Amino acid sequence: MLIIGSHVSYGKEGILSSVKEALSYNANTFMFYTGAPTNTIRKEIDLDIVKKAKELMDENNININNIICHAPYIVNLANKTDMDKWNFSIDFIKNELHRCDILGIDKLVLHPGNAVKISKEEGLNNIIEALNIILSDNSKCMILLETMAGKGSECGSTIEEITSLVNGTKNQDRIGICLDTCHLNDAGYDMTSFDDFLDKLTTKIDITKIKCIHLNDSKNDLDSHKDRHANLGKGTIGFATLLNIAYNERLKDIPKILETPYIGESDDSKERLYPPYKYEINMLKNKKYNPDYLDEIRKEYSK
Repeated sequence: MLIIGSHVSYGKEGILSSVKEALSYNANTFMFYTGAPTNTIRKEIDLDIVKKAKELMDENNININNIICHAPYIVNLANKTDMDKWNFSIDFIKNELHRCDILGIDKLVLHPGNAVKISKEEGLNNIIEALNIILSDNSKCMILLETMAGKGSECGSTIEEITSLVNGTKNQDRIGICLDTCHLNDAGYDMTSFDDFLDKLTTKIDITKIKCIHLNDSKNDLDSHKDRHANLGKGTIGFATLLNIAYNERLKDIPKILETPYIGESDDSKERLYPPYKYEINMLKNKKYNPDYLDEIRKEYSK
């Protein structure tokens, strides 16, 4: 069975809102932030809402072990130029892991960080140091390092970088990887040869370290280092390639998460209003591409 969902909001009802939104897309998993992805402001978790969310998941056969949490983008473990900011990032991620424990979530996706004004090697070493501090706690939640596009001074955009971070982490039971297809394409890995990529990756680490896939098309050419997601079949990777990745036998038991853009009144619209996930999930489940699905979405949501 394909384990497929999308990122969803953590609304007024917290994770209960997330479950309800995922169900509206006919998803059997989802990914969420425990607050805004662009800041570190977090509200106290309501245990009664958590209970209701788990009950709703159970009623709809959503396995909580397939649910993914994502850390906000703005924490940066790669740079120690400002020690206060570095230590804040460490403490914040520790707190997010604790919040995941309360929610019953065992996987937290994390962007490794940016080596701003320092060497990439120094940045990678700073990340490893930070991970070893963070994962010395007593949380049960894993950290999944996301593969990055290599934009600017991003760390973790090559097989060598991402595996050095994983292999440098002492607590191997709590470290893994999230593969992002758009990021991999933009970093220079041809997704039409996805099994070749897996072969290269698994010479460095065990395939069981891959715990999640962000299934995104890309607006950019191979090796562009830009990181701009596109809707399925509307980018340079293409639906057929993404479908093959979604159903790759070697990764059949891990969740696939869509982070494709909302759409507006036209493909050129800067204002993205309508979620595409119900349609994209349906195409993946049926293994059939509908070239007109964005127009159908506009018609549905503009009624």
